[in-house]
Amino acid sequence: MSDKIDVQNVGQPGKTYRVDAAKYAEMRKAVLAVTPADPPGITPAAIIAAVKPHLSAALFPGGETAGWWVKCVQLDLEAKGILRRAPNAPVRLHRS
Repeated sequence: MSDKIDVQNVGQPGKTYRVDAAKYAEMRKAVLAVTPADPPGITPAAIIAAVKPHLSAALFPGGETAGWWVKCVQLDLEAKGILRRAPNAPVRLHRS
């Protein structure tokens, strides 16, 4: 059985979800590597494309489920104040 960790969701304060710890850790590292520090930042779609070369084939064969995991990490990091959204649409993210 794989190890699990709790993640938060900026859209649902106080609620946590249990996810695979290894996949979360790898995706978190990749998301932070490709997300700029300065606004306006990068769109979630661009993050999904940019993280794929950073992912191990063992955890994400062919980049499978990368989109779901980017969103999971994005919402958790936003809840923790590590990522921020630019104030205008479309959604663009940058590191805090």
